[in-house]
Amino acid sequence: MSYSSVDVELFKKMVINGAINLKNNREEVDQLNVFPVPDGDTGTNMSMTITSGVRELESCDSSSIVDNAKVLSRGALMGARGNSGVILSQFFRGFYVGLKELQHNFLNVEDFINCLASGCKIAYKAVTEPIEGTILTVIREAIETVKAVEDNYGSIDELLEKYLNAATKSLLNTPNLLPVLKEAKVVDSGGAGFVKIIEGMVLALRGEILEVNEAKKTSQKEIKFKNLYAVELCVELKKPSYFDGKELKASLSLLGDSIVVDRKEKLVKVKVNTNRPGRALEIVQKLGEFVELSINNRKVATTKPESDGAKTTEIPAPVAEPKKERKHFALIAACFGSGIIQTFKDLGVDYVIEGGQTMNPSTEAFVEAIKAVNADNVIIIPNNGNVVMAAKQAKELTKDSNVEVIMAKNIAQGYASLVGFNPEGTMEENLEAMGAQIENVKSGEITYSIRDTEIKGVKIASGDYMGISHGEILISTKEKIEALKGLLSKIISKDSEVITIFYGVDVKGDELSILEDLCLDLNSNLDVEIISGKQEIYSYIIAVE
Repeated sequence: MSYSSVDVELFKKMVINGAINLKNNREEVDQLNVFPVPDGDTGTNMSMTITSGVRELESCDSSSIVDNAKVLSRGALMGARGNSGVILSQFFRGFYVGLKELQHNFLNVEDFINCLASGCKIAYKAVTEPIEGTILTVIREAIETVKAVEDNYGSIDELLEKYLNAATKSLLNTPNLLPVLKEAKVVDSGGAGFVKIIEGMVLALRGEILEVNEAKKTSQKEIKFKNLYAVELCVELKKPSYFDGKELKASLSLLGDSIVVDRKEKLVKVKVNTNRPGRALEIVQKLGEFVELSINNRKVATTKPESDGAKTTEIPAPVAEPKKERKHFALIAACFGSGIIQTFKDLGVDYVIEGGQTMNPSTEAFVEAIKAVNADNVIIIPNNGNVVMAAKQAKELTKDSNVEVIMAKNIAQGYASLVGFNPEGTMEENLEAMGAQIENVKSGEITYSIRDTEIKGVKIASGDYMGISHGEILISTKEKIEALKGLLSKIISKDSEVITIFYGVDVKGDELSILEDLCLDLNSNLDVEIISGKQEIYSYIIAVE
């Protein structure tokens, strides 16, 4: 079927299908990490970003396509994670901006082109120094190709097919624009995620409605209840002739798993395991009236026998915390590893958002943190370069506090910056002092490789331990201690005064016993501090000042 325009329902189908296609392929996108480290998460970040937008889209009752694009934009904006996720959210914001002057309740070919062009424009504006060979290039070159033959499209299908082909071609060319991609033999991961979304939208136009691929089932002992609530219901359809079970499953698959949709004449029985039972009910309720309804807490159900045969578990309402007295200054940091988190709290951080390395916090997480600290002035310490844009986006969304984001791009820099903080100082004084500490610290990490590659002349084999400093792999070897020795020799100098080492959960006693000696062998005047960071993936995180 060919479409000359896109109405509200088709718009929703296309976006949902795009989100599902990315979700089903997110691991493939994650693996396109330039560095062969086990924390590549671009696909996951982008999937969580668009899924956040889709959840808002699903709950939108308006028949206006502009209203639906607005809630999609807002949801993606708040759920944005990682730099590519933030850029994606800005693309959807631009798409919505392109609709503001729309005089009809559908998108024709010209409208769609304008929205894609607006999405590109806003996405570029979100990045202070755009780098070509990234998702931005893919978005830009795709719309430039489409606009070059603007008068020749007879349908939305033809337009998006051309857009997808151009985006794919641009993606394949990204290694020629970014030497680091060519050296690592990968294409840009953000661009790859974007292509998956457009591919899903094209599939929707072809009538191919996707479902989320469920993860492998675990044994009863291993169940951690990723989706905690079991929702079972029966609804009597208002418009039986319009019901599409496959579309309903596709919508619910973005909320949870173990989905069953069974129809008998006007009655539809639905089962889904989800962490958002309210949203699941909203989606199904639009189809008709509930006949039966139950929500079970799966964890309670497996640990407590039902005493009265009741199906529904009552969930206690959360108790509101008393509002904190407003502070002059507050610090927010993104951290991972319980030991590192506690250290940051001990050094005066008011609010820690867990994550940063393997799970980048969302814009909304930062917005909520800013509200929670209730301060006139707030400084955010991202501790990860891929968290900076989400933090800055939260800053732009905050009106009642003076918020700034310091450029601490790793734990070592964030840790060092705290020395320069003065709760009685001005924002300008603190930014200057904390920034100076960041400039003065040398950082290092030891982690392991997940694939064979070569980067800037360093040959790396899968399973090797790598010494990384300021985004550059300095050494790769089979032995962890050898990697640590090589890294320390490159970041400790005769002028170094203090070294702090956060060790991870994989570090054993025999390694700990020689840590201080390894440092003092390189500089006998060093003040050595060794902290149990309890972090995963990174055996050692090092700050040298």
